[in-house]
Amino acid sequence: MAAIPITRSIHIDSDELVESFTRASGPGGQHVNTTDSAVLLRFDVAASPNLPEAVKNRLAELAGSRMTREGVLVLRSEGARSQLLNREEVRERLVALIREATFVPRKRKPTKPSRAAKARRVDEKKGRSAVKAGRGKVRFD
Repeated sequence: MAAIPITRSIHIDSDELVESFTRASGPGGQHVNTTDSAVLLRFDVAASPNLPEAVKNRLAELAGSRMTREGVLVLRSEGARSQLLNREEVRERLVALIREATFVPRKRKPTKPSRAAKARRVDEKKGRSAVKAGRGKVRFD
């Protein structure tokens, strides 16, 4: 039961990951048709005892369509010819996604424009209006 480090305080057990192997799609000729090199990794986020609830919720937001209704994260890798390389790549993506979920974005503090900024805006609008007003038909009286 090897633990996969995510952060200093968060580790997930490798038994929580379920890997299945299939044939990769795309070009590759006979090699692709005979080897199961594509990796499908499933990680049950909802049932994981090692992730804090806040990280689980943020992970669900970040994962989007890669997360099932039951809370299982599904990642697929088939880029390399080697099953081993695909396994490493999909695990790296999982760790990166969970790490990203540990960071909480800062709340935006709403600000109001200053009085000088409002005055500049009004002056620019008046100047633009004057330019457009000057484009009218010329009248000779």
